[in-house]
Amino acid sequence: MAEQATTEKQFEETLKECADLFERKLHDYGASWRILRATSLTDQLFIKAKRIRSLEIKRTAMVNEGIRPEFIALVNYGIIGLIQLEKGFADEVDLTPEEALALYHQYANDALQLMLKKNHDYDEAWRTMRVSSYTDLILTKLQRIKEMEDLEGDTLVSEGIDANYMDIINYAVFGAIKLKEKEVR
Repeated sequence: MAEQATTEKQFEETLKECADLFERKLHDYGASWRILRATSLTDQLFIKAKRIRSLEIKRTAMVNEGIRPEFIALVNYGIIGLIQLEKGFADEVDLTPEEALALYHQYANDALQLMLKKNHDYDEAWRTMRVSSYTDLILTKLQRIKEMEDLEGDTLVSEGIDANYMDIINYAVFGAIKLKEKEVR
């Protein structure tokens, strides 16, 4: 139980870090992401996950940004994805920063609640996983989303795009937590 309490605290701290960055970007750019269609958002998530995988394999970066910031970006784009699923895309920015932030916090909390339920059932299994597994699972979820988008939602057994976004968010938070733990050691 103590480990699960630690997980909840670490998860909340990481979500706060993600939200702080989201809020700062909202200040600078507004909710410019509102114009992204679902397929473009999927591709944005995909390039972030591919960069993580590339850096994991090559072990060097030509651009001075590490893997952890990409996991943070995946969390934020995953939450943006959930907002876009709810609202649809817009031809121009139609959310105030306050409205966007409120939606962000709603979905971040939903991700936290889902993690708590799954973590209870899976008994902290994420702690024994490799960070590279989170990357591969995220890429798998993105491939599933692409397939569902190509099928235009006409799926037979899928949990849905929203469930895949939630899993991406949770795997990305786990990746960010594990990388931060590695920095501390």
